[in-house]
Amino acid sequence: MEMSGLTALVTGATAGIGRAVAVRLAGEGAEVVVHGRDAERGAAVVGETEEAGRRGRFAGADLTDSADVLRLAQEAGDVDVLINNAGVYRFLPTSQMTDELFALHMDLNTRAPYLLVRALAPGMAERGGGTIVNVSTMAATVPTKGAGMYAASKAALEQLTRVWAAEYAEEGIRVNAVAPGPTRTPGTGDMDAAVLEAIAATTALRRVAEPEEVAEAVVFLASPRASYITGVVLEVAGGRPAIG
Repeated sequence: MEMSGLTALVTGATAGIGRAVAVRLAGEGAEVVVHGRDAERGAAVVGETEEAGRRGRFAGADLTDSADVLRLAQEAGDVDVLINNAGVYRFLPTSQMTDELFALHMDLNTRAPYLLVRALAPGMAERGGGTIVNVSTMAATVPTKGAGMYAASKAALEQLTRVWAAEYAEEGIRVNAVAPGPTRTPGTGDMDAAVLEAIAATTALRRVAEPEEVAEAVVFLASPRASYITGVVLEVAGGRPAIG
């Protein structure tokens, strides 16, 4: 329970990786602010955090709305651990990517984390430090068909991770990112089984990750166990197979 007494805000915490992170943080002793858009699903995750060991609370917000992002930061209060997990992905070729989808990816995947860090990092610094973990994707560095806008928005987040790590180091704030590979989530659950199997085959481990496996890496980077790690983008992607 080495995170006892800390408050963590996890965005996109009502399903998938975010849900697994929220429950794991509660198991480490943190009080978790569960962000999402569905209050019913949020209440279910709050119940899971309480079963894991610590009380949680739900906070709804539309992260594509800047004012609502700032309201979320205020409602969350004194946050010691920020997990920027919420995101969107639409796999389309550039010729089919609309201005609206471009804005959606940048607003949710890049701008919302930026606003939350800008709003919450000063409080962390005043209290002596904190940790921030951004959830990226392997698509940010590995060219993937149809993932141009998604990859670009997450590549921007990875660069912000490195900049923030340097910018806030003297304030006692560590900033890292996790880049998952194919992971079993509600989103991948809607994919054709053959497509998912083909994606899994691109990894050295030849399988899709479970959300809990990615959550372990996120929580490690957020914990005191990673006290000398900052500015890192950690791949949790099952490795890459050898060529030939």
